[in-house]
Amino acid sequence: MTAHTTPDPLPRRQARLHRPLHWFAAVNAVLAVVAVVGMLLDDRVVAGSAAWFKPTKFAVSFVLYSIALAWLISLRPKASRLTWWMATVIVVAGTIEQLIIVGQVVRGTRSHYNMTTSFDAVLWIIMGGTIIVLFLATMVVAAQLSLTRIGDAATTWSIRLGLAITLVGLALGNLMPNRESGVADIAGAHTVGAPDGTPGMPVTGWSTTAGDLRIPHFFGMHALQVLPLFAALLVLVAPRIPLLRVLRVRVGLVVTMAAGYAAVLALVTWQALRGQPLIHPDRATLTVAAAILTGVVAGVLISVASAIGTRKAVTA
Repeated sequence: MTAHTTPDPLPRRQARLHRPLHWFAAVNAVLAVVAVVGMLLDDRVVAGSAAWFKPTKFAVSFVLYSIALAWLISLRPKASRLTWWMATVIVVAGTIEQLIIVGQVVRGTRSHYNMTTSFDAVLWIIMGGTIIVLFLATMVVAAQLSLTRIGDAATTWSIRLGLAITLVGLALGNLMPNRESGVADIAGAHTVGAPDGTPGMPVTGWSTTAGDLRIPHFFGMHALQVLPLFAALLVLVAPRIPLLRVLRVRVGLVVTMAAGYAAVLALVTWQALRGQPLIHPDRATLTVAAAILTGVVAGVLISVASAIGTRKAVTA
């Protein structure tokens, strides 16, 4: 007699690939191209920047974020319904946010912090809600992935630490709402020490004359890509560098990289909150940066030295 098995409504292959994240990345890639064309053809300015600049940045950021998350989910040895659905929630929240951003650009007004009319206020409240939902869903996915052993210890820790820093980066976005903008009916700002719309860096648009809270928000959020890719790079070059074949070395380097990344995140947050532009650091900022660099170099040397010491003890 054959035991009856209930078909899994969520096939393992579908759960591992997570098609909604891939489609979300593809749509945002197309949107990025459209928005770049918009910047070339549309000379309107919103909040001191080209009207289509914000959709371009958000589209690129969502492409990187969703591809990295989909890749990490695919590395799970077993499918998880909770992870799949939370990732789908992220796609829905991100889609709503992008629709509002693009819609406001079409209307010729700003999307973030805009309380100018009742309609604008409702859209901003909806955006605020989607941001919270996206953060909470990411936190659930992070917890699920962190509890799973993925690959070797170095890869597992790169994912755990990368996701932890990403959550901090997402949370830092809460520093921007309700800041004094200096503009009527605008309930928030990302620039510190000057109104939004000050001269910005090429490509990023980050302020060159004041502090900019978008920097730590962006930098922290993309630890999700940087640290796992760093661990993958170590594995890739290990055949050519014998020391990297030692798991202890790779784990040490991943932890050092994560510590350095977190320290830089703290530094750029501190710098922005003091109203200091990224490209014009003062002596205090440079001193802390030098200390972080020294700590990272020390961590690398300790990781390498521990492997060399172990190898010598074994061969003695």
